[in-house]
Amino acid sequence: MYPKLFRKRLIPNECIPLDNDEILFMDEEIMVTKWRTLKPRDDFHHGYSCYFFKEGIKVSQFLREDGSLFLWYCDIVSFSPNEEQGTLTITDLLADVTVDYSGKMTILDIDELCEAREKNFITAGQFFNSVKQLGKLIEAIQQGRFSEYTDRLSPFLGK
Repeated sequence: MYPKLFRKRLIPNECIPLDNDEILFMDEEIMVTKWRTLKPRDDFHHGYSCYFFKEGIKVSQFLREDGSLFLWYCDIVSFSPNEEQGTLTITDLLADVTVDYSGKMTILDIDELCEAREKNFITAGQFFNSVKQLGKLIEAIQQGRFSEYTDRLSPFLGK
């Protein structure tokens, strides 16, 4: 039995159920989901996400309605399982990285990460862990090792 998923955002402060996300696989290292956008969008329609529990990273493949790649979107996250309630809350720690079809990397929302720390929305430990996780992800992308993350989704695409 898979847990019920929730996404917690810090800016704005909200926690919503991910009722439309379907868990395709889960073990102690990763969880793979498929999903549709929460609200209709023109640029992408659906996708797949792989959550790396130990690394605190979520790598998502954003797809257009025709199934073509829009981009890869990577979130720095933390996990809060509640076995009694059968839930898993994924907290978005704000720092993000996108990788487009050409391999161009863009780092996003560092300003929001700093704002969250300044306003005590996150602890110093969460802040430093987020920066460390972000650094490891950027290094993997720069060194041509991004496929170590994206390849974990391959067996589940199209399911």
